Amino acid sequence: MTAGNNIEGRLAYSTSDAPPSPAYTMTARVLHWTTAFLVLSTIPLGIVAANDWGGSIQDAIYDLHRSIGATIIPLVFLRLIYRWTHPPLALPADIPQLQRFAAHATHWGLYILLIAQPFTGWVAASAYRASVTVFGWFELPPIWPENRAFSDQLLSVHRVMGLAIICLVAAHTGAALYHHLVRKDRILLRMVTG
Repeated sequence: MTAGNNIEGRLAYSTSDAPPSPAYTMTARVLHWTTAFLVLSTIPLGIVAANDWGGSIQDAIYDLHRSIGATIIPLVFLRLIYRWTHPPLALPADIPQLQRFAAHATHWGLYILLIAQPFTGWVAASAYRASVTVFGWFELPPIWPENRAFSDQLLSVHRVMGLAIICLVAAHTGAALYHHLVRKDRILLRMVTG
């Protein structure tokens, strides 16, 4: 076996006789894409807010960032409950173990960070004594005593976790595109069109 064939074998191109993958439910797709939209919206808001690039709308940017973060918390818990009661679809049988491990690690890493990240922001805002008003409808109570030094430290952790989320989202997106463009299987389409 040549080195090229070995690499090609590890990439696990789909065979044309593989059965089509079933689709995710409409509920799973709505939860997925709503979460994706919120995460992809709050990341640039967080970057602008953290760097004080908002100018006269800086406070509004912080409020929107915090509101989206507060919305992500129950949404991710809802996704986890739905996932528990409706197990995700299996990957095609020809996917190598390393890719299966990477897929599971990426998914669970995102779930963990998408719970930890907004809670970290909420604790940091509480310690700073910044209000967390959710879309102007209601205010979340502070969940940590005032301590601005701790808030600053926690905001540094919040930034690092944000970078980790960006990396995992990029890996998740890259894997979906790999399945669609290289393997030409239905892994991406089953989450897009069903």
